[in-house]
Amino acid sequence: MIDPGSVTVVLPAFNEGASIGPAVTALRSSARWHEVLVIDDGSTDATGAEAERAGARVVRHPYNKGNGAAVKTGIRSATSDWLIIVDADGQHRAADALRLVERLGDFDLVIGARDPGTQAGLVRRAGNAVLNWLASYLTERHIPDLTSGMRAARRACLQEFIHLLPNGFSTPTTTTLAFIKAGYNVAFEPIGALPRVGHSKVRVASDGARFFLILLKVITIFSPLRIFAPLSAVALSIGAAYGAWNFVSHARIPNGAVVLLMFGVIVFLVGLVSEQISSLRFEGRR
Repeated sequence: MIDPGSVTVVLPAFNEGASIGPAVTALRSSARWHEVLVIDDGSTDATGAEAERAGARVVRHPYNKGNGAAVKTGIRSATSDWLIIVDADGQHRAADALRLVERLGDFDLVIGARDPGTQAGLVRRAGNAVLNWLASYLTERHIPDLTSGMRAARRACLQEFIHLLPNGFSTPTTTTLAFIKAGYNVAFEPIGALPRVGHSKVRVASDGARFFLILLKVITIFSPLRIFAPLSAVALSIGAAYGAWNFVSHARIPNGAVVLLMFGVIVFLVGLVSEQISSLRFEGRR
């Protein structure tokens, strides 16, 4: 178990004036942390002042950059070897933060896996379930909660992937997949989630589409063949079946079958090259 005194609590916050004070107070009461660090991401309310009043160290962005940018600032500004990132909207219990920290040391990243029943909204639960399934398939490991905002990690490992983190949403997705594909020890600790204070900053339509694109981008970086190989197999199978049927029925192979076969071969070769490039990203890691 890692001593909480060597752990920095990072809370990225944007217009969370109603919840940040109680969140900081609860965290500071739960353990003797190295520090509680609030990243005020250009808030237009009293988020920074409320955090300082509750005893946190506050780093302010001059304008709103996004949740991911706030997390990156927290990683750079922390002065300890271990971090735990906690949403500032009041969804997470301070006691759960301690449970995650207890597993650090044996694990490089510990993610708070929320009970699906405690996640707000049927659409959001369904979307998270699809993303969890897709990520589990692509990484070949069961991932119960890909998007949880509560996670504890070794700071040096987070710094290794900081250039991959997006400035907007889906930073949890990127860190989860990066740690797993890099071979670090990753654990999921079951937690609950309380109703958030205020309104969510996530917009299901626009942010959901961007989130899915970021997921595909990250998988392409870390596990390209899990995308390219099935596409290649489908194209080759359809092309071969189409060509064989036409050859038996009409004694010829149509251009469409040839195009599908060529497409399947090219996709597979591109996947192989991408896999090699992906592997090079992790050679010589610290």
